[in-house]
Amino acid sequence: MLYNSHGLLRGNASTIMIFQRLLDPVITVGLLVLLSDLQNVDFTTPYIVLATLTFLLVLSVFKITGLYRSYRSTTLQAVMQRIFLGWGLVLVVLLFLGYGTKTSSVFSRGVVLTWAALVPFALYLVHQGIWLILRSMRASGRNHRRAVIAGATQVGRHLAEHIHHSPYLGIELKGYFDDQSPENSEPLKQPLLGSLATLTDYVRKHSIDVVYIALPTRDEQIIGDLLKDLQDTTACVYFAPNILMFSLMQARTYEINGFPLVAVWEIPFSNLQYAMKRLVDILVAGLALIFLAPLLVLIAIGIKCSSPGPVLFKQRRYGMNGREIIVYKFRSMKVAEDGDVVVQAKRNDSRITPFGAFLRKTSLDELPQFINVLQGRMSIVGPRPHAVAHNEQYRRLISGYMLRHKVKPGITGL
Repeated sequence: MLYNSHGLLRGNASTIMIFQRLLDPVITVGLLVLLSDLQNVDFTTPYIVLATLTFLLVLSVFKITGLYRSYRSTTLQAVMQRIFLGWGLVLVVLLFLGYGTKTSSVFSRGVVLTWAALVPFALYLVHQGIWLILRSMRASGRNHRRAVIAGATQVGRHLAEHIHHSPYLGIELKGYFDDQSPENSEPLKQPLLGSLATLTDYVRKHSIDVVYIALPTRDEQIIGDLLKDLQDTTACVYFAPNILMFSLMQARTYEINGFPLVAVWEIPFSNLQYAMKRLVDILVAGLALIFLAPLLVLIAIGIKCSSPGPVLFKQRRYGMNGREIIVYKFRSMKVAEDGDVVVQAKRNDSRITPFGAFLRKTSLDELPQFINVLQGRMSIVGPRPHAVAHNEQYRRLISGYMLRHKVKPGITGL
């Protein structure tokens, strides 16, 4: 199993997104403080309350207006519209609160009016700078994604042209896969890499991030078989237009330089949701390890006194995007299996120690996985990870099993 890790920004996406979300409210509040100072207005308690409310409103309202969607397919015009819409909503809420509490008169009109007028333009200039920097970085080969197109059709060719003329998207197109000869005699500008039957293996072996399906709608059976095979990978899959015969209840639409796409499956969290989930994971796991430290020490002593061997059992499992990770558990067996064949534990299993049986029954053997959460390998809530050997067995038996690896595995799946 290959793990897609190329790209300078992708490894730090969570940190970057937190910084980006905090930048807007910080700039907004900073302008209020600056204007108050320039106009010799004391920044008293009412202004502190106004700054706090604005900070919280900007964080939530701008997310609702879609300002923090990926810049890959966002125009500056759309960014500007979302900023002005979001700031307008924030002002409406603030005016309503000021009127309801009869506190609007305590503020300097000069400061407030100037602040209200300058904020959207200041935010737009900042977002424009970020937008241009990211475009430049992607165009220079940083934070790129590897992609292939299923179908050397006219639609596939048009999509390839749009990708070629949009280097700022950071998409490295490797070529086409098709069972048929190209639809016209014009030579392909990208190589024909193989038949559709070889696409899935190529995606696995070459760490392909994105697969675009540009096959004609009449090839319903071929598309269905292709989707079934691609479920055994961690690549994001997109349809070119008019491929709508499948259930797309959770589909999202995108575009590449005006060329529309429909996402079939991809990472289910927005960047903000992912960042907030990570913050919750760190907070909960950190507090759990602190408060449970005495219990963890007692369990470790119990394991050492009840049977020879290490306290912790370490096993290879698959994490997000199919990356192989090491998961920690308190050892509950006399053996520590982690090979190509792992025998599933069963009732009255002779390998389980008496103390280990107690740990399993109470799920206390899972507590060391809070360390995995702090490491960023797991989350508090997510699909339970299985041993690599079991994972390879299940993926052959369960259709779409590998899609569970689009998110981090969890201590509990609820």
